[in-house]
Amino acid sequence: MDPSRVEKHPDSGASRHLQTLLSQPSTLNSAPPLLSVRGLRVLRGDTRILSEVTWTVRRGEHWAILGANGSGKTSLLAAITAYLTPSHGGIEVLGQSYGASDWQELRRHIGMVSSALTRHIPQDETAMDTVLSGETAQLGYWSRRKSAHAGLAKRCLSRMGVGRLADRPWGVLSQGERQKVFIARALMAHPRVLILDEPCAGLDPVARERFLRTLRRLASEKRGPALVFVTHHVEEIIPEITHVLVLRRGRTLAAGPAAKVLTAPVLSEAFGAPVKIRRDKSGGWTMRVAADRALPRDR
Repeated sequence: MDPSRVEKHPDSGASRHLQTLLSQPSTLNSAPPLLSVRGLRVLRGDTRILSEVTWTVRRGEHWAILGANGSGKTSLLAAITAYLTPSHGGIEVLGQSYGASDWQELRRHIGMVSSALTRHIPQDETAMDTVLSGETAQLGYWSRRKSAHAGLAKRCLSRMGVGRLADRPWGVLSQGERQKVFIARALMAHPRVLILDEPCAGLDPVARERFLRTLRRLASEKRGPALVFVTHHVEEIIPEITHVLVLRRGRTLAAGPAAKVLTAPVLSEAFGAPVKIRRDKSGGWTMRVAADRALPRDR
């Protein structure tokens, strides 16, 4: 298949604008993709949660995953991190397949930051101890041990701009500070891919802007991980995001370069209402829903 051509999804019910825009082939090198998902299908009983999702993350790319509630974002993340077994299809990390290789070792290449995980951190655990637990990917007191990597933990905190918080207890950190500390924790394992699952949830507008500014610095690091930013909000997609995957009802609605995917026809289909989208001079995105009369009725 020519990777530069546009592939249409006739079963999506979308117009000609609603397509999968396949990524251009990488010119960086011939190394395998960082992450490859092929024909992924997830069933729960008779319900199909994901259907034939195919997606590739290559070196030099940062992705956003966008979609309404129930679009399949959470299930896709669970499958990628080996917490959910697919019913069909394959997942590869650095060219190694889940099921044919040591999945625990493969999963170490994928960092995960989620508010669901942060809820399990003891309130009196220091930021330093939280970051150090990233060595073993375990949370809480029972994972503590003497570490020779305190220096690395301090550097990870500094990369996220929160080095001064090393001795602060988790319970006194703000939501934005907790997210930065948890990203520092994920960086301890030197992940090749870092998944951020709705990291701006619970942040006020000022804290969100500060967090996104820090994330932009991380995305700009030459040897930093490939970011996968999962969100409902177009406004949170930073300019460094190069590609976007849009899910709708468990299927790929569009995937490819951000400027080609983040269009009014695609997003109107994704969210089930007419929207307008604009990119500002700084590279940020804003989306506005059309007039109330154009919105679907509440069910």
